[in-house]
Amino acid sequence: MNVDNPKYYGAKLIIDGETYDDAHRIGMAYVKNHNMTYVDAYDNDPYIYAGQGMIGIEILEQISNIDSILVPIGGGGLITGIGTIAKSINTNIKIIGVQTEACPAMKAAMDENVFYDEYKSKDSVCEALIGGIGHLAYEKSKTIIDDILIVKESTIKKAVKHMILKEKIISEPSSCTVVAALMEYPNYHFGSKVALVLSGSNIDEELMKNILQI
Repeated sequence: MNVDNPKYYGAKLIIDGETYDDAHRIGMAYVKNHNMTYVDAYDNDPYIYAGQGMIGIEILEQISNIDSILVPIGGGGLITGIGTIAKSINTNIKIIGVQTEACPAMKAAMDENVFYDEYKSKDSVCEALIGGIGHLAYEKSKTIIDDILIVKESTIKKAVKHMILKEKIISEPSSCTVVAALMEYPNYHFGSKVALVLSGSNIDEELMKNILQI
């Protein structure tokens, strides 16, 4: 993850913890000890989910008869917001989540009916998708998410390279999981009109160089 941009805009960065879940615990303790306000993309605040859901409206304004929307899943806030709004407009839309094989937390939660606020993850280029899921996202998952596709880390890297070289778009690995899903599941019935949510471009420069050399 590129940490230069937050520093450029004046943010104070504290980098600590071996995993995302470690960093989250440390961060929450810091928030409590300093009487700060915590804003998280997959916390239990429905207004945050609603804000992310505006992406669903923007997609449907451009293509009203979309068949499916592919969304990366980390904590689950993004797909929950998008899916809630999209399905409220068109119940036939298929909402498909995509997770890296390094951390299939939401897939495991839905399959096992267990809420994983923390999840043991393997090393991954998808820093934004590592760790546990939000409780509200878990509660809504089976009414919002139609399917979850798991993609390989190697395919995610290929997807990043494809987006840069062929589409001229710089997208972080976490975003490119949705592109990787199309690569790994060519026979999946996505429909004829598919939207891919590319959720960010915060890729480390050295990682990008390494991926382009693959």
